[in-house]
Amino acid sequence: MSGDDTLYALKSRTESASAAASKGARMTLLIAWRNLVHDRIRFAITLTGIAFSTILMGIQLGMLLNFVHTISTVVDHAGADLWITAEGVPSVDLATPLQERRRFQAMSVEGVAAAEPYMLHFGFLKRPDGVRQIVIVIGIDPDATMGLPFAMVDGPSAQEALAEPDGAVIDRLYADKLGIRTLGETVEINSHRIRVVGFTDGIRTFTQAPYVFMSLAKARSFFYAPDNDIAYVLVRVAEGYKPEAVAAALSARMSEVEVLTAGQLAWRSQYYWLVTTGAGITLVSSTLLALLVGVVIVAQTLYASTMDRLPEYAVIRAMGGPRSYLYRIIVQQAVLGGVFGAAIGLAVIAVVVVFTRHLSSAPEVPLWLAFGIVAATIAMCVTASIGSIGKVMTIDPVKVFR
Repeated sequence: MSGDDTLYALKSRTESASAAASKGARMTLLIAWRNLVHDRIRFAITLTGIAFSTILMGIQLGMLLNFVHTISTVVDHAGADLWITAEGVPSVDLATPLQERRRFQAMSVEGVAAAEPYMLHFGFLKRPDGVRQIVIVIGIDPDATMGLPFAMVDGPSAQEALAEPDGAVIDRLYADKLGIRTLGETVEINSHRIRVVGFTDGIRTFTQAPYVFMSLAKARSFFYAPDNDIAYVLVRVAEGYKPEAVAAALSARMSEVEVLTAGQLAWRSQYYWLVTTGAGITLVSSTLLALLVGVVIVAQTLYASTMDRLPEYAVIRAMGGPRSYLYRIIVQQAVLGGVFGAAIGLAVIAVVVVFTRHLSSAPEVPLWLAFGIVAATIAMCVTASIGSIGKVMTIDPVKVFR
């Protein structure tokens, strides 16, 4: 046989083997699909179990993600590279008074492009009907470039709203809670009158004490704070400088303060509320419990589905089917069930997200989380199916012919 004939023979065998492998893969996939849909009631139960597990995980993870983002929302959207705080501040909403001279000290440090005062304080708002609500007052200079209310949807610009006499900005989500129906209405905070001149959309608060933005001077007068008292100094780093390097220079220049990057302050706030408080522990625990329940539901559903097909698997073994063939059928059946069940679950989650988007604790399910939930569901289905393979491998094919 010539060299060309040998190459041709090898190529033919390779193509034949490839075609046989492709045909075998299609056959196992077909068997897996028919196993799923043969009993429509069992198929519906299987998909319901997987979809319910997906919904449970998606809603809980979405609520946890919303909680995490809400904790640090004012930090994430302030536009500041660095935050100068008093020592030991555990969270952005639990501020300790700081003297404004720290701002002027910061401006003398190389690499600081801007340093602006930022005041934050809890107060009591009196609605027009006399009901009192706790709010978080944020005071900012009208000409500031950092820390301004973002996502303005109604009224003038943020700077113009803060510059108006007695003007304040709240989020539209909490308008009813604060007794505000339209722009221009007045309420009282700590016995001082304010007029709501602007609405934002999407500035949620995890403490359920809505943010009220106003000018720094007004905020100080509401709490009888000295003219040199603030809560934070917001710093923008000059171009070409690294925030970490400027933070180190500021720390060396000033004592009895902490200089944190925006990411560090956000993480500190999230850690405080998630780990050291009952609210965070409860939410994290319920999320972990939801994941555990989801695993149990999927495992039980897929195991029962596989056990229902033991006679069919026994027939395949009696006909000489290798173990790898049965493995592929069971795993592909699990993947198909996971894909369809997760798709149904995601559809329900999408509906929940849309209809709860205006609530303060609405689940947040971005694309990366949705894909992660699908991948986790399929992985759980495959893992559960592997647990039933041992039972399939112990089948006595002889029983099929009795």
